Amino acid sequence: MASENHDLSLTARRRRLLLQAIGSATLVGGIALSGRATAQVLRAGQADVLDVVIIGAGLAGLTAARDLQRAGCESLAVLEARDRVGGRTYNHDLGNGVVSEAGGQWIGPGQTSIFDLARELEVDTFPTYYQGKNVYLVGGAKYEEDLTSGQGASNPITEKLNELARGVPSKEPWTAADAAAIDQLSVGQWLAQQGVDNQARLSFDASIGLTTGTPPSNLALLHYLSLINSADCSMEKLEGFKGGAQETRFVGGSQILSIKMAEALGDKVKLSCPVRRIVGWDRDVVELHTDQGVIRARQVIAALHPALCNQIVFDPPLPDGRAQLQRLWPSHAPMRKTVHVYKRPFWREQGLNGQITQADGPLILSYDNSPPDGSVGVLAAFVRTAQLPHDPKRAESTLSAIYAQVLGDEALHPTQYHDHDWGKVDPWTLTCVGSIPPGFLTRWGQYLKPPVGRLIWSGTETADLWASGMDGAVRSGHRAALEALQALVKAGRSA
Repeated sequence: MASENHDLSLTARRRRLLLQAIGSATLVGGIALSGRATAQVLRAGQADVLDVVIIGAGLAGLTAARDLQRAGCESLAVLEARDRVGGRTYNHDLGNGVVSEAGGQWIGPGQTSIFDLARELEVDTFPTYYQGKNVYLVGGAKYEEDLTSGQGASNPITEKLNELARGVPSKEPWTAADAAAIDQLSVGQWLAQQGVDNQARLSFDASIGLTTGTPPSNLALLHYLSLINSADCSMEKLEGFKGGAQETRFVGGSQILSIKMAEALGDKVKLSCPVRRIVGWDRDVVELHTDQGVIRARQVIAALHPALCNQIVFDPPLPDGRAQLQRLWPSHAPMRKTVHVYKRPFWREQGLNGQITQADGPLILSYDNSPPDGSVGVLAAFVRTAQLPHDPKRAESTLSAIYAQVLGDEALHPTQYHDHDWGKVDPWTLTCVGSIPPGFLTRWGQYLKPPVGRLIWSGTETADLWASGMDGAVRSGHRAALEALQALVKAGRSA
């Protein structure tokens, strides 16, 4: 009896230690736990059952894994379907240590979680180059505008959007007081009601399309207002370079964050390991059927785009609300980015910043993506896939000719060309950014974040702030790790 009481006392002390550790956790800067104390109290259980399995080795999944490991949880694995880490971030290697990002790349004021992560990983940042004039091509005409000092004069339509965004919480936009009425409108319909002229509409279409991957006519006003709400209720901050979410880049490219986290996790990260089936998500131990065998876990973090979850068979089927959200989540904004490399950023000598917008051709926006020292010139671009040839040589020459209209004949002779169409590179992306249509969030948003059985949902789309951005991915990873630890403690108490 004395021995039994001693065992009960020891178990109680262990649980108390972990509860105290989790009580000290924060979501902003990561999980501030004592690794030694936490490791001592996480239950051992069956040797072949992991405490946590994370699906997806992008920013969200790797952040969650990193937090768990820092909390003392070593019983984990990260399963990645691709043969690389980074998810929707990917670096083109241009040689001599220079990269150009094919996916997400910019951060800005207010995106504190990803700034904190970069600092902890010792990844430096540098300002995006935007000094000089922007150029607009409309038919055969060319217009120049200098926005170096800011984002232009205050626009009454922008001010109205900012004011509306104050009433739409980014955490749960579907709970806004007038959510049902707002969610009936697309951004395009709302702009039409404001009497926006063609020139202003062109500007709105370009900026909103780049942020959300879809024209304003297809984008829910409620969703867009929630994105503005994340950016301190400032469309200028959401869309802008100077003082905005595109102000800063990473030395070494954005994928370096995931690469560094994965290196620290070592063999806990399993590449080329897609999850095909999840069995028993409603039981104490979940089975994940992968291309590398069956893995068993007590908690599962799905750090995936919601629509990508449809590629996994759930047994038993997920509850109807969650299943419908995944089935109906839009996935038609894959995006395509190109890169022209030149011997130097010669456009700067002309007083241009490399930003070229074309109203009626394949070029949506080009921008200066050169390295911090300007040792080579890099023009990256978002393009309209349907209007640009898929053959790389033809695509290169088509865009070079457009650049030459603005920059001169030197633009016709790049030293390298890279082309990354996210809709074609692999089956694991589907879409790059969120393009939520009217009526979706008020019907299905409530099913996005709550855990289902042993399944915890992560990924930038689930973030309370900066959803669809890299910062949102990091925030969602912090939250998911904390939820997993709390679930393990709760299960330990009831065991």
